[in-house]
Amino acid sequence: MQTLQAITDPIYQEDKPLTRLDKFFISLIHDKRNLPFVYLTIQISVVLIALAIIIYYPGIPDSIWWITAITYFFFNNFVFKGSFGLMLHCTSHRIFFKKKYQLLNYYLPWFLGLFFGQTPETYYSHHIWMHHPENNLEQDKSSTMQYQRDSFRSFMKYFLNFFFMGMIELVSYFKKKNRKNLIVKCLLGEFFFFFLCIGLSFINFKATMVVFILPFLISRFIMMVGNWTQHAFVAAEDPGNAYKNSITCINVKYNHKCWNDGYHITHHLKPGMHWTNHPVEFMKTLPQYAENIAIVFQGIGFLGIFFHLMRKDYDKLAEYVVNINNTFTSKEEIIELMKHRTRRISALAA
Repeated sequence: MQTLQAITDPIYQEDKPLTRLDKFFISLIHDKRNLPFVYLTIQISVVLIALAIIIYYPGIPDSIWWITAITYFFFNNFVFKGSFGLMLHCTSHRIFFKKKYQLLNYYLPWFLGLFFGQTPETYYSHHIWMHHPENNLEQDKSSTMQYQRDSFRSFMKYFLNFFFMGMIELVSYFKKKNRKNLIVKCLLGEFFFFFLCIGLSFINFKATMVVFILPFLISRFIMMVGNWTQHAFVAAEDPGNAYKNSITCINVKYNHKCWNDGYHITHHLKPGMHWTNHPVEFMKTLPQYAENIAIVFQGIGFLGIFFHLMRKDYDKLAEYVVNINNTFTSKEEIIELMKHRTRRISALAA
């Protein structure tokens, strides 16, 4: 286990000098702290769209096509996917552009997201209007509670259920909640993406596979890895308590790349909090983390935790746990707590 180190995760720097271009972009967006999102959006647009055009361009030599396709795959999945996905997450919770530039708010979910396999409106509908209100409890269609959360076999059941039944379950949930507008939105976005892929496949199936279909498959898998890990440690005696059904990752490169996404406990406690505020809020509320015996990791992100968890390597995971206010007396105590919180909860367990 570790002692808490000084927080190195990103916060907003008020005194940072601004260029003329910075000031222009700030005039368009709702919150000046989201200026990095503008530059990331431009960078992704220039790189991925240019590569996609080349991939679809008829008659290019096979060698050039494969080099471009591999380059696209690399940038899509290893350079931009995490940053884009969590930018989409942040702008789902807090509006990106000002109301008078409302049309620009459709650019990420309805255009740029397509290149990452993000079907328009479905992420927003699922995450904002189902996952957060239900907080990983039984009515949450992406709940992890009924699964053995240190089992890869259980994870694959979880993923396959989401992949094949997720939209049906989401529509059923919104129907029970009488949210017809959300049913229309998520079905419209889902079918738009699928028909787009079908239509483009008749033009160039190989290009469509690289540009749209593979990113879609990878995105859905990675999103479920993320949600599984964020809610892998759930206290059966108090599953609705965000301190006990979520985890936090601090002082890790992932937070710099993915807008402090590691602060998942704080995010569930205050979903509308700006991403730059999470490290400050974490430090202010340390006594509550200790009181609730929250699990906080330092120096490791969700993918690393998922890897060790699937191997049931609790000894390794315990090395990254922060002993806030001397909550734990030994490494063995931490391991026992983690094993307890990964046990399946529902009698309907997978």
